[in-house]
Amino acid sequence: MIKEDQKPLLLAELEKTGDQLSIVALVDRLVAYAHAIGASDIHVDPTEHEVRVRLRVDGVLQRCCLFSKQIQNEVVSRIKVLSGLRTDEHNAPQDGRFRRVAPGDETVDVRVSIAPTYYGENVVMRLLADRAAQLNLDALGFSASDKQKIERAIKMTSGMILSTGPTGSGKTTTLYTLIKMLNSDDISIITIEDPIEYAISGIEQIQVNAQGGLTFANGLRSILRQDPNVIMVGEIRDKETAGIAVNTALTGHLLLSTLHTNDAATTLPRLLDMKIEPYLVASTVAVAIGQRLVRRLCAACKGAYDPSEAERKALKESLPKGTPYPEGKLYAAKGCDECAETGYRGRIGVNEVLVVDNDIRDAILAKASATDIRTIAIRNGMTTMLGDGIQKAATGETTIAEVLRVIHE
Repeated sequence: MIKEDQKPLLLAELEKTGDQLSIVALVDRLVAYAHAIGASDIHVDPTEHEVRVRLRVDGVLQRCCLFSKQIQNEVVSRIKVLSGLRTDEHNAPQDGRFRRVAPGDETVDVRVSIAPTYYGENVVMRLLADRAAQLNLDALGFSASDKQKIERAIKMTSGMILSTGPTGSGKTTTLYTLIKMLNSDDISIITIEDPIEYAISGIEQIQVNAQGGLTFANGLRSILRQDPNVIMVGEIRDKETAGIAVNTALTGHLLLSTLHTNDAATTLPRLLDMKIEPYLVASTVAVAIGQRLVRRLCAACKGAYDPSEAERKALKESLPKGTPYPEGKLYAAKGCDECAETGYRGRIGVNEVLVVDNDIRDAILAKASATDIRTIAIRNGMTTMLGDGIQKAATGETTIAEVLRVIHE
């Protein structure tokens, strides 16, 4: 349920002026309110005459409030102080983080990015609540068959598990979930990240520092001398990191990482584009996970309905040819207080898990296209992201329109 009890406190603080206004309380109440409604990001955007505050809830930005241009610099300075950033620097980007305790004694880590713009410094705060690190594969939306494929892969002593998708598709959360599943006293796990999003007890986590010469590639070389069993690399961004990662997986380490590709099948040709030899890709990659996040229908106000023939025909025509379409009832939500009248509350993943079997290895060695690899994977039992989304729409977890919006098929 959305906890609106924090909003009156925030609005009351914004209405104060002069000595009555507390910038410290204003920032604290903004973070508390954003956390209470489940926002992932706070955008503090300066305009010519005022400052607009927006919150990203379930992947969609919505307006929160406005405050006076006169207190813009004070608000930004307060956020800089909390984050340990330079308050006298106004013309260069800065990144930092701080931690607050929200109502209910829940710890919230806040990652801060500040950038200079025409109307002043723009602030984006990413909220990383403890609850986000307590997920499991079921909560992430993986089907029973995909879950089995991943659980089988993480039991390997070497190889690569890659999570793919655009920014904001939940890749890092998936990797943290896998790391949590692997975390035990008899396994040494080391990560190198940019930035470290969640601190996990029992795991050695290294923060990338490009200015200090600590890049993903250099850090990965150092990690190998630390005797790890499992290594997590936040992202494979370039040819050098890709080459070291592949060789690391080849020499007896389980390596987890993310890659920016549109789907799981494109992951393999992408590694070839990074000048990795086909035989190395075929030998090391065990699983490629493609994923997106869709909004979940509000459980309090959703209901089943029989679509009209016109609606059913329009939906079928919007799906790619050959995509299975649910023939029964569909689901929709009216909107209520629980979901702030949006009809959606929370998000769930739509996923595809590509297992690199012998047929896929032969295709990699032949430098097959992503389309060919995708066709082979589907023939061998892979459920596509779109197919997974359609199944979730059929069971009332989301809608077909939402799945199409996110996947852009």
